[in-house]
Amino acid sequence: MTVVASPPPEPLVRLADVPGRGRAFLASRHIKPGEILLSDSPLLLYPAASAGEASSPFCSHCFRSVRSTPTPCPFCPSVVFCSTRCLSGALSSCHTPSICRALAALPPLPDPELRAQVQFLLAASSLSSTSPANFHHLLSLDGGDATAAQQEAVFLHSLLSPLTGFSLQVTATLIAKDKRNAFGLMEPFRAEDAGERRVRAYGIYPNASFFNHDCLPNACRFDYLDRDGDGNTDITVRAIHDIPEGREVCLSYFPTNWGYKERQQRLMEDYGFQCICDRCEVEKNWKDEDEEDMEEEDEDERLEEMDEETVENAGDGNDEFPHAYFFVRYVCDQDNCGGTMAPLPPSPQGTPSGLIECNVCGRLRKEDGFGGDDDDGDGIMLDE
Repeated sequence: MTVVASPPPEPLVRLADVPGRGRAFLASRHIKPGEILLSDSPLLLYPAASAGEASSPFCSHCFRSVRSTPTPCPFCPSVVFCSTRCLSGALSSCHTPSICRALAALPPLPDPELRAQVQFLLAASSLSSTSPANFHHLLSLDGGDATAAQQEAVFLHSLLSPLTGFSLQVTATLIAKDKRNAFGLMEPFRAEDAGERRVRAYGIYPNASFFNHDCLPNACRFDYLDRDGDGNTDITVRAIHDIPEGREVCLSYFPTNWGYKERQQRLMEDYGFQCICDRCEVEKNWKDEDEEDMEEEDEDERLEEMDEETVENAGDGNDEFPHAYFFVRYVCDQDNCGGTMAPLPPSPQGTPSGLIECNVCGRLRKEDGFGGDDDDGDGIMLDE
């Protein structure tokens, strides 16, 4: 009997050129809330800070929290690993003895962003040797105008070129690619940190880099850095709500509860563009006190005033205040969190999970609940 293999499922998103926005992901069909749009593994990873600067020690290879006695690098003891397996893997790839010696010989770099760029260029150099195909993929990503990174590149090139072998132009190009495409992998959420979470590592992902920004995103990404097993540095992108076929699928590049001025400043400094999304078009005319009042207003009262059509079209950008429903439904109200919430994936038969998950604190709540924090005893918060 001949067994015919089932064809692979059609991707839920497809790349397309969108006028004024470059390459972007569009919905290939109608997408249901919680559906997984993309799971992506990093082209490269590099630490954002040394273990000594982190709130808790972490492994410099898998980037998980170190829960037992750490295994130090034999060449630079300030770098630690969670196991001899991770140490061995690092010494043969991204943390070779030559990189150890190079890091030890560097002058003090008080700027943490500069130290992270050093780590990135060393990781890119390792990638160029161990996986030329992935290195060329990295170079193919959008980096905007590389001349903006020229000043930083001159210094870093003088510091690292004997080790990396990169020309000044390649160094500037790589820095520009990193600024436009790196995703921060954060330390685990702790409410007592008052919202000040550190970035533990940065990763550049071959496919997730194509998601454009919107201040009212229809998808959000999840990472589970401390989970067991392989793939803990992968990221998953899930739909927040229904997305019609052909609609662009967007992430927010920062917390959605940031104000208009803060959002615009970050987008211009890091990505070189001004956002003109529906939310920004509303908020650009607000005075500072209006923005503060909006944050303090009782959003439950506003939600009660919304009619059924407004609720069904939440996120389409057609409302006078398009963010009001979004904030109630999809912004986590856990203290010091402010993460974005998306439903858990539906069953293979398409049945909704009934639960919605925060991508920062990991909290779960019933999808039809908006208040009343009840702890189930297992660290999962459910709203009744």
